[in-house]
Formats: sequence, C-alpha cells, structure tokens
Amino acid sequence: MGTLTGNGGAPATPPSDDGPPIRNDGFWPDIDLGALRASSRLTGNVTAARLRTAAIAAVLFINPQLAAFRATKIAQGWDSAADMDETIDGTSVLVQRYRRAVACSVQADLAEHYRDWDTTRAGDYRAESETAAADEFRRNAQWALADILGRSRSVVELI
Repeated sequence: MGTLTGNGGAPATPPSDDGPPIRNDGFWPDIDLGALRASSRLTGNVTAARLRTAAIAAVLFINPQLAAFRATKIAQGWDSAADMDETIDGTSVLVQRYRRAVACSVQADLAEHYRDWDTTRAGDYRAESETAAADEFRRNAQWALADILGRSRSVVELI
C-alpha cells in the first residue's frame, strides 16, 4: 500500500539571517529585513548585504517624499505613524502603506540589478519582462506614497 506525500517539506531556499532591522527615523517604522524578504518572496539569490543595501536605498528615496507629511503630523502631536489611522491586522494603515512603498521600491531595485547577462533572444525577452516588472514595482511604490499623502493615484497632463 502506498502513502500519499504532500509537496511540502523544506523551502527551496532556506531563510537566511538578514541581520538587524534597519533603524528608521522614529516616526516611520524600522524595516525588518526578514519580514521584507518573506513578504516579497525573495530567494537566497539576493544576499543579506544586497537586501540591506536595497532597503536602505528605498528608505532614503521614500522618507524625503514624506518629509512634509511627517512634519505636519508631528506638529499635530503625533509621535509615530504606528499611532495614527485605523489598523488592519493590528497595524496602522499608514505603516502598512509605508512598508509596501519600501518593499516595492526594493523589488524594483532588485529586478533592475539582478538581470541575466544572457545575450540570446530568450535573454532579451527576460530582460524586457524584468524591466516591465521593475516599472510595475515602482508604480506600486508611488501608489503607496500617494495613498499615504491622500493624493490621487493618477496624474494626467495634456501636452
């Protein structure tokens, strides 16, 4: 009699030690690299050092865009984004959106920098799809920022 085995077992790429969280400015949350890796479904191909570098770059890109928002909220008496807004799954909506902006920015950066060096036609096709993915990640990061700032997601301009 045979037994039925599931397709479970150990993950294809075991999780790595991504190091301590990236310390943020106190208003916006620190970035847990292990959680970022898991939520973004990043494999072991992305080293802990590369993930840290991409996440720091994302925070350095996002925080200045939210500086006026942060200053206004601090002037209104708010100490952190975690204390504001409604919560979803026990976490402030602002924090959820901030983490999404960071994750999407990281994924865009990684999609651009982890391309194959394959110069065949198949390699060209993969590069095009990775460029499209990077663009979609950047769009999603901008949408998360727009949601935080209460702006429309679309800007249309007639030339």
